[in-house]
Amino acid sequence: MAGPGGRTWRDLLAGRARKRKSAFGSGAELREAALCLLDHHQNLNDLLLEVEDSVKPGGQGGVEHQEVSSESFIVSVLQEQALRLGVPTAVLAAKNAVTNIERICQTSASPSQVPLLNVDQRKKLSCLLQTVKDLLASNVFCRSLFCQEMWKMKDHPVLEAVWHLHRGDIVGLGELLESNPSAPAVVEWLCSSLRGLCQQAESSSGDVELAGHVLSDFAIVFLQNGFQQTSELGRKLEFKKVPYICHAVSQRMLTWVLDAVGKEKQEDVSTLQAMRFWLNVFNASVYKSAVHPDSLQQFFRHTLTEVLTYNPLLKVSDAIHMQKEWSFTRTCLLLTTLYRKLFVAFSAKESIRQLQQVLETHEVNWQHVLSCVSTLAVCQAEAEQLFKDLLSHLLVKAFENYDMENMITAFLIARQAALEGPAVFMPYSEWFKASFGNAGGHHGSSKKALVFLFEFLSELVPFEAAPYLKVHIMYPPFVPAKYRSILLEYITLAKTRLADLKVAIEDMGLYEDLSSTDESVQPQAQALRDVEKALHIFENTRKIPTSVIEASIFRRPYYISWFLPALLRPRVLPRTPDVCMAFIDSLKRADKIPSNLYSTYVQACHAMKEKMLQDESKAETSHSKEPVEQLEAELAALRMLIVDQAKYEDVPAQIAVISDRLESVLGHSSDENEAATLNSPIQVDISAPRLEPCQQSVVDLLLTSFCQNLIAASYFNPPDRQGPCLSLFVKMMCGHKNLLPALLGRLCQLIYHQGPSLNNAHILGLAAFVIHLSESRALIPEVEANFGISQPVPKKVLSVSEYWNFLLVCRTEESFAFCLRFCTAAACYLMCKFPAYSHEDLCALLPPSLVKKLQYIVPRLCLEARGILREEGNTDLIWSSVSCPSLNYKRASLCLWKQARFQELLKEKAFQLSFREWLLLELEVYPEKDILSASERQDFHYWAIYQWYLPAPSASGGCDGDLEKACGVIINTILDFSQRLDLGSCGQSKTSVSPDILCKLQEMVLELRCRRKPLSGCVDAQRHFLFEILQDRLKDRKHGSALGEQLWRQQELLLHRRILVGLPASALIVTCRKGKKTMLDCEDFFRFVNSELKNVCSRGYALSYDITAHFFRGLLNASLDCEESAEGVNDVLRACQTKCPIVLFSAALWWPRLEPVLCSQWKRLFGAPLAEELERLREWQSSATSFLSSGVVFPLSGPPWISAAFLHCTVQQQSPHGRERNALKRLGSDKEQLLVSLLFFSLMDLVSAKIAPKEGVDFQMSLEWSLEILQCLEERGTSWPLLFHSAEKDPRKYCVLRSAASDHHVRLLPLAFYSLTPRFHQALLTREQTFLFVALDLYLQLLRLFVEGKDLPQSDHAGQSADPAEHGDPLEVISTARRFLLGAIPRCPAQSFGNIQPLLAACEELDPELGATLLHSARPAAAMELDEELVLF
Repeated sequence: MAGPGGRTWRDLLAGRARKRKSAFGSGAELREAALCLLDHHQNLNDLLLEVEDSVKPGGQGGVEHQEVSSESFIVSVLQEQALRLGVPTAVLAAKNAVTNIERICQTSASPSQVPLLNVDQRKKLSCLLQTVKDLLASNVFCRSLFCQEMWKMKDHPVLEAVWHLHRGDIVGLGELLESNPSAPAVVEWLCSSLRGLCQQAESSSGDVELAGHVLSDFAIVFLQNGFQQTSELGRKLEFKKVPYICHAVSQRMLTWVLDAVGKEKQEDVSTLQAMRFWLNVFNASVYKSAVHPDSLQQFFRHTLTEVLTYNPLLKVSDAIHMQKEWSFTRTCLLLTTLYRKLFVAFSAKESIRQLQQVLETHEVNWQHVLSCVSTLAVCQAEAEQLFKDLLSHLLVKAFENYDMENMITAFLIARQAALEGPAVFMPYSEWFKASFGNAGGHHGSSKKALVFLFEFLSELVPFEAAPYLKVHIMYPPFVPAKYRSILLEYITLAKTRLADLKVAIEDMGLYEDLSSTDESVQPQAQALRDVEKALHIFENTRKIPTSVIEASIFRRPYYISWFLPALLRPRVLPRTPDVCMAFIDSLKRADKIPSNLYSTYVQACHAMKEKMLQDESKAETSHSKEPVEQLEAELAALRMLIVDQAKYEDVPAQIAVISDRLESVLGHSSDENEAATLNSPIQVDISAPRLEPCQQSVVDLLLTSFCQNLIAASYFNPPDRQGPCLSLFVKMMCGHKNLLPALLGRLCQLIYHQGPSLNNAHILGLAAFVIHLSESRALIPEVEANFGISQPVPKKVLSVSEYWNFLLVCRTEESFAFCLRFCTAAACYLMCKFPAYSHEDLCALLPPSLVKKLQYIVPRLCLEARGILREEGNTDLIWSSVSCPSLNYKRASLCLWKQARFQELLKEKAFQLSFREWLLLELEVYPEKDILSASERQDFHYWAIYQWYLPAPSASGGCDGDLEKACGVIINTILDFSQRLDLGSCGQSKTSVSPDILCKLQEMVLELRCRRKPLSGCVDAQRHFLFEILQDRLKDRKHGSALGEQLWRQQELLLHRRILVGLPASALIVTCRKGKKTMLDCEDFFRFVNSELKNVCSRGYALSYDITAHFFRGLLNASLDCEESAEGVNDVLRACQTKCPIVLFSAALWWPRLEPVLCSQWKRLFGAPLAEELERLREWQSSATSFLSSGVVFPLSGPPWISAAFLHCTVQQQSPHGRERNALKRLGSDKEQLLVSLLFFSLMDLVSAKIAPKEGVDFQMSLEWSLEILQCLEERGTSWPLLFHSAEKDPRKYCVLRSAASDHHVRLLPLAFYSLTPRFHQALLTREQTFLFVALDLYLQLLRLFVEGKDLPQSDHAGQSADPAEHGDPLEVISTARRFLLGAIPRCPAQSFGNIQPLLAACEELDPELGATLLHSARPAAAMELDEELVLF
């Protein structure tokens, strides 16, 4: 009760007590006086608002005042009043409380009742409720009557007042609802009040928290009573109406929301916000322990069922037509929010099981069902596999019972999930192929199943969109041949539907992406994409793509109407022909462009050049900035979610929105840059990756967002508590196939080209990004890497894990530091992000190349890592220490290295850095720019080779302690490295060998030789390990082209020679015991020279000086092991005469340089006269010199071809003095074999002058020398054509010469032979019966060489005389040979035709006219007289 001035009763009492001493003798007297006063001035309504303050006044009157409490006065007054009225005190108190509540609630100035009180109302109600609580405690308040009176008020109570009664345990909401006689009226009041509460909360920011509490408390009551479990029913039998009311209110409010889903755009914004506020009742966190878990599940399951079955008016045909509009990003936000909140209560498996159950038992709203599918697919990571299982189940049931409903359900779900992109679910085309594209599909079991499938597909046709029909046509179901007509009938029907849609199947692109359901791609845009893809293929292969050729024949309407116009778009042509011009030129030469169309194109290009309208081409690639700005805004919104752990559940939805914005951005970029197919390898030019500016800006935006998100999230939480946000973000990016080429190209620029200049945040972000890309590797096609090599070699096709190996290079001090930081950050992030992952899961996620780089770099830079580490299992990786910019990166990497878990990873075979891989990495280092000094590098090499890899078992990449095996690995690795296709970007010569590695190889080879004692037994039983390694590399090689094989082999043999020369000279020769005698074994060296090494000697009959000198030096050194060194040398050189004559021919060529070296070495080693065979070499050289200079008789000792070699080389070394012809005449009649051998060596030089002009051999001089020798032979009547017989056909005296020549030179002997035709005379035809056979055989060989396009040297007339034949021009030589044969054949004796029968067939095939001449002349009746003069020209 308020006193004067608005002071309360208590204030009055307290004030009086303070002012003066009480006039009453005791508290009883005071109470009696107060009751008397109240009896005359009482107002029960105001009295009930009086409550005691919590602060008691002090002073002398304090004790007395405590005895006079307001509660006791109020109770006394109520009892007195009730006694007068004759009613129970509790009833009076209840009625007065209701009156007060009604008065409080009516004081609002608002014309209509609102669910929340104002501040003054709230204060008064608080006072009243405190008093009511006191009355309840005094047992003078009737709760049941109070409930009944509440419903008798003029207006229904305000919702907040009811909440305060419920929250204050005065009257529970259930009890209050049960007391109302009209349940429907209560439902209506509650729903109206709850809607008002939601609207008021959204309109007033100050009421949001209070409204949230009201809503959550009421929601708990609704759930407890509306969805009771069996175990709870016994406790709540007193409530009969409440379950109905709670259930009805939940249903009505859900309907309120669902009604707005279909007309979201028509609803007021405030109404939609209010509905979103109501959806907070579906936050599982609201209920916590207040609700039984089964009740919560039942509530959410019921709600999901109600949503899926709400208003099922849409037909299946509507769903087929409209489902694209029901994707996650296009679905009403209310619905997707509701789904996401419901899914929190279930696992993905339970959600899909509930969806399946509803589909099987209810009529459904297809819009809601398919939106649910999209939301599940986007927000649940496990949903993809679960949907695949569901689809398989539906197809099995459909084909078991031939049930159309299950079929359409499967198709709708597959299409809906595919709409969310390949990062979420496999494309529809892939699913259709996997389900029906093979004989094992469900439709392949019987004809009935096949007919059922096509009946179903046919029924879909009238409602189908064009992309799905295209999929069915381009990837048709597997059909046995005998049922082909069923398929053809369907295809005809589908094509008819496409025609109705004005989409011709003939207008489909060459590389159309059938996984996309975007119906907006017109033939013009698709043709632009096809042109871009065709140009890309042509640029890489320099061949017209097969798809283009096929289209020009089988799909000519599309080719002529769309493809060619897209290709022949007028433009200002560049001065230097580009790829497009070359492609157009190739098509023109192949008659694939109509003349009129090409002429129009050329004229239009000229017109554009004249007008210089270059801006038009730029306008074609312009794109709107608006989508990019939208993308930036959504990325910024994502960052706000990622830093707040409580909002992680909203991340999948936000990423789906980003994906939609990204699709808009990519769609506005140039149509020509779209990826052609899902599975095509991604082309990346590692040496110079090319990106369009618009592509780079988008990729940079995404990468920047990822890095910022990572750094921001790491500021608040370590990686393992950051949720799946970043994984989902990267997976979303991988789902945009047309983004991947630009993404991988940009990563190449950042890591390979700019890596050392990146700061710490960039490195951390990119390292984490690589780990998440590895998570999504199944979505990334292979990478076709181009390393900038000019020669036509195949590109490397890499997985994305292998791709990082080529981007992370270790060559300089800067690149070593970057690579160590990057790989350390990646490995640390992985282990911190997924600490709970099993060992196998970690192995699957971590790219092996990153671990191998760490195994290479950490021991190289950190001495501590070279020892046997004690694994520190109790040391935890702390992400903050790794991400700290000031941390020394060597210390961080060493910390990682010591981790027990990381050491466990190193034990996996996939992660072990083998000796070969270590060598490849070491060979890439630039010594002058190395992070280690020369001495540090030597120490590291010694540790790595001798202490780590040599003793390590082969299972872990080591050598099992086998020194010979280690040498083999080094040699093979050096050769592989030098042959690697990507060395063009390394700046090193392919024939160079790392001095440090070669030094270690030399040490090991010397150690092997020192350790080995000469083995006893047969020499032939031993194999030289060095030559075995080299020979094995040359075996069983398969290349795409003969030219590729030839180039590779030539390069390989040059490298072999370089390695052999770099090894100790004595390593070429093996010592062995034969009886009691030590012998030198050169068999393997001879075999290698005869089969391989001779084929890279440019002179044809002699090895290069380096390998020749190396062999002789090694021979002299190795002879030290023999008891008789001179005899050992003599034995080897004698063996050379028959087993390897090219060694002696080489000695003859290089003797002026070789002699002083060998004489000096012999004197140094032995101090004795030269060995007999070495002395003989000196004598041959001396004899040749004396014969040419002083005219002495040329002695013939030993094989004539050796003497001829020395004589020929001496002639070539001396300046021409015109005395060679006289010298030839001075040769005795017993020197015929010497002359023939001279002819052979001169012909070899003739060939060398054409194929190796840099060797300094003059073609004209060689030709003249050969003609001089031939004339001398002719004058003597010496038989020389046998020289040109192959070794197989004539293993006689000249076989040694041919066996010593390189294969290339021998194949070109026909060219040399027919260069000699000016000196072929008539007597030759009659004297040599085999001449015709030899001439024909060589002519046919010449023709084959020309036809096959191999070996024949190209003509070069610059600076030459007018007669090309004199300079070995292939065409002229062939013409000369043909004229000669046509003139000679009729004049040959009959005996000459006796052995040409084997050549006739080939002659008729290659030269029919010559074959006819041969047949005519070979008949005896047609024999002609040979006494006429032979006319050759």
